[in-house]
Amino acid sequence: MNRRRRVYEGKAKVLYEGPEPGTLIQHFKDDATAFNNKKHALIEGKGVLNNRISEFIFQKLNEIGVPTHFVKRINMREQLIREVEIIPLEVVVRNVAAGSLATRLGLEEGKPLPRSIIEFYYKADALNDPMVTEEHITAFGWATPQEIDEVMALALRINDFLVGLFLGIGIRLIDFKVEFGRLWDNEQVRIVLADEISPDCCRLWDVATSDKLDKDRFRRDLGGVLEAYQEVARRLGVLTENPRPKGSGPVLVSSKPN
Repeated sequence: MNRRRRVYEGKAKVLYEGPEPGTLIQHFKDDATAFNNKKHALIEGKGVLNNRISEFIFQKLNEIGVPTHFVKRINMREQLIREVEIIPLEVVVRNVAAGSLATRLGLEEGKPLPRSIIEFYYKADALNDPMVTEEHITAFGWATPQEIDEVMALALRINDFLVGLFLGIGIRLIDFKVEFGRLWDNEQVRIVLADEISPDCCRLWDVATSDKLDKDRFRRDLGGVLEAYQEVARRLGVLTENPRPKGSGPVLVSSKPN
């Protein structure tokens, strides 16, 4: 298809003008980044896998009534999505102590939390996406109290669905990051799930071995990044064939939580 006007380019995706007003084309890149782009690499085929995995999850969420920006997958790397006004927050839902939470609070990585915890981070790479509170969010006008309530309710509903989905394929959902946007429909505004859900923004551990099947393999130089993403896609049923991809790097190896 003919390329249209580029609207936005992020670390892992590019947004292009869509074929109809109010739509965009979301293109998944092979770029892998960590620590706010301080670490960067190209992993050939990662974008294709993230596109397929995110498509599968967003379709399932649409089916159970969770509003999303997803319309359909166009090709191996692109999706048709609805244009939304992104709320400038990263919403992190945590089920198990890991990553920055374990570091900040001195928790043992892998320890289940008393309940799921929601954290908000202001989307600002130059500031290293600082953690913020509801007071910051409302004071600076990033979202209203009503929108925060809606975001939190949707995030917990998504979490409930994803925990069950991944547990059914032998994967433990440790935590994940999502973004939300405002979808304008005439005079009505709806809060909808946007961006993506893939191993780039989830911590996914194999139930039996605790092998990491997510971007922590890149962050921590564990190797086998593409193989881990392939394994998630295979278990979800979106990867019917499993040939060794070109430029895939080391084979996935077992790793215990640090």
